[in-house]
Amino acid sequence: MKSGRAFWQRTHQIHTVLLVIAVFVAGFVIGSQIMVGEAAEQPREATIGETDEAFEPFWEAFNAIQDLYIDNVEVPTLVDGAISGMIDALGDQYSGYMNPEIYPLFDADLSGDIEGIGVVIRTLEETGQIQVVNVLKGTPAMEAGVQPGDIFLEVDGESVIGLNQTELAARVRGPSGTTVNITFLRDEETYNVDIVRARIEIPNVETDILEGDIAYISMAEFNALAYDQLRDALEELDVNNRRGLIFDLRGNPGGFLRTAIDIASGFIEDGIILTEEFGNGDTQVFEATGNYFGIEVPIVVLVDERSASASELVAGAMQDRDVATLIGEQTFGKGTVQTVRELSNGGGIRLTIARWIRPSGQWIHEIGVEPDIVVEWEPEGFDDPEDPQLQAAIDFLMNENGE
Repeated sequence: MKSGRAFWQRTHQIHTVLLVIAVFVAGFVIGSQIMVGEAAEQPREATIGETDEAFEPFWEAFNAIQDLYIDNVEVPTLVDGAISGMIDALGDQYSGYMNPEIYPLFDADLSGDIEGIGVVIRTLEETGQIQVVNVLKGTPAMEAGVQPGDIFLEVDGESVIGLNQTELAARVRGPSGTTVNITFLRDEETYNVDIVRARIEIPNVETDILEGDIAYISMAEFNALAYDQLRDALEELDVNNRRGLIFDLRGNPGGFLRTAIDIASGFIEDGIILTEEFGNGDTQVFEATGNYFGIEVPIVVLVDERSASASELVAGAMQDRDVATLIGEQTFGKGTVQTVRELSNGGGIRLTIARWIRPSGQWIHEIGVEPDIVVEWEPEGFDDPEDPQLQAAIDFLMNENGE
């Protein structure tokens, strides 16, 4: 078993709204991967005549470029630009276009085995810049001195201003052993660094037995294997013969909707887990699947501002159904569902298709989940020996057992 504190110090560096450079793009709930959404798509009807008329200026511009532009531009390049423009017009950081070069990288995002530099990123809404949220311990980025708060300016001498997170990830990631040159902005000053990419393996579930005979499980993300990993960990820890369970979702950026529902169902015996609300007014209710773990001891779920999307879904459902006590900080606040569709050109689009609603009826988007017991903590570096949130969870469970 691994030390709960040591694992938290490592996984605390993991976050966001999720992709991996290794870059995690902060907080997606996916039907499969970068979103929370295996939900059925809800198409809207369009009037063909109106659509044809609306597209006339597009074809006029396309033809003008083909006929008049000074340089020859390949048609696929123009098509990529048009698709990107449509997605960007949505004004939604969780929707995006992945061209044929980028889309194949998509399948690796929740594999837990990535070739890259080891940072977590997010887009700053005010400026559109892409910022480092966390740096994974022991990775090339950490060794190179990259810090949370650094902003990407250039990659291999080319500006990345205006790129979305997926496009940036594609430029930064690459084969292990190769070098990428990155210019960052830090505290109004720029610095340039060469980083040798490496294969980054991210353990998803680790366990420990803490003081007071308390079982501890930390989960880094809700990938396709997470439910089985959690079930095996609970069996290994013999949880019902312990004094309590701490389920640590701090720094967990989310993952698959189906995985989140399965894991929530492990803690919630029956009833509603969440409801999806689609743009056309339809709703879809997800109830417990029957994969109940039968845990009989008190449970604490640890969350923080980096707990996002699917981890908020699970924590919120457990709180609403009164099966756990939440301790930590207000979570990230990502309450939308995405779906991914592959295109005929080999690229793909990621689209927000629904809101997900807690059993209580609350939409947590840009609000987050409020812990039952608030314990704020900002670690001082990677090796901060303190963890007041974990200690608060231990103290709570010890008191629950009359000690």
